[in-house]
Amino acid sequence: MGIYSCLGKSLGEVTASLYAGKSGIGIDPARRAYGYRSPLTGLLDRPVLKGLLDRRLRMSLPEQGEYAYMAARETLVTAGFDPDGPAGCETGVIYGNDASTQAVIQSHEIMRDRKDSQLIGSGGVFQSMTSTVSMNLSAIFGLRGVNMTVGAACASSAHAIGLGYVFIRDGMQDMILCGGAQETNVYSMAGFDGLGAFSMRTDNPAGASRPFDAGRDGLVPGGGAASLFLEEAGSARKRGATVYGEVLGYGFSSNGGPVSQASEEGARKAMERALADAALQVYEIDYVNAHATSTPQGDRCEALALDRLFGTEKTPVSSTKSMTGHECWMAGASEALYSLLMMKNGFIAPNLNFETPDPAARNLHIVSQTAERRINRFLSNSFGFGGTNSTLIIGKYHQ
Repeated sequence: MGIYSCLGKSLGEVTASLYAGKSGIGIDPARRAYGYRSPLTGLLDRPVLKGLLDRRLRMSLPEQGEYAYMAARETLVTAGFDPDGPAGCETGVIYGNDASTQAVIQSHEIMRDRKDSQLIGSGGVFQSMTSTVSMNLSAIFGLRGVNMTVGAACASSAHAIGLGYVFIRDGMQDMILCGGAQETNVYSMAGFDGLGAFSMRTDNPAGASRPFDAGRDGLVPGGGAASLFLEEAGSARKRGATVYGEVLGYGFSSNGGPVSQASEEGARKAMERALADAALQVYEIDYVNAHATSTPQGDRCEALALDRLFGTEKTPVSSTKSMTGHECWMAGASEALYSLLMMKNGFIAPNLNFETPDPAARNLHIVSQTAERRINRFLSNSFGFGGTNSTLIIGKYHQ
């Protein structure tokens, strides 16, 4: 696994932040200057790639591609490979990314101001494509297997992991680098801000993201990148690889309704399909990392779906978005990774700012403070605009 997020730039840093319940949310002055109504976001620095990566390769990387490179580099090291790539192995890449806004806008500005398409350059072309992350990672690390990008809104990287699992389960690949990336520049989220989707609690950034809390007033955007290296079990054993967990089930659904409307039924169907795929009952799930973005409608629909499945069992539930904000295209991968770190270290990270339960969540066991807990299997939800839903179930690996 590998991570570059507002909670930290390595697995160790992120584990410490999760355990401490440390928020990575703050105020971005550039958003205020650009005209955003809400300047709240998950804060992280752009990585310095000079000295790590050749200039020719850096030219094709957009902001989210830089984050993805850092996450993938750590992933390959923890998977037991050289940081420059898994030489001699057929390895695929499936990444979640549903936009590359900055490069598109900057190319347009060049054309508008200079009237010369030659000034855009090849770097601008490759940065602007939705498939920019997977194509760049394949080129940088010499990956010769499946090479594709999943664009499915905020469920993108969860679907990427699910598809990687299916490819490996069906014998089509042995190794796939899966993950998701999200840009954080001012161009990337202005439309969401205009929709009024963001929290306006600017006087208390760390208290702005409030999943399942009755006082929530909108989500907080975030970004970065997260990667997980999926490998067929026999291949991993043969290499002597360290195994963090096993993908047990993948479920999906579509709401079939208005593009911005959440659905209790859609969320429930995705979870039920994942449970059926894993051949598990609800009582066998030890923890749920909820999608819960801190929006009024979305949290309510998911809470109702969770209540129908897990309410009687009082399964522990939290949303790590209370600390990170909504990491969008990256969220499915990052939240699977956050949950894997909790499983490895025996704790559940808190659902911050849960003070007054939303009525729909009153029966749920929302974990509001860090809890020492043995996790053998967890379920992670990711839902997105357009009614796309994805659920992953991951468990401890037993040889």
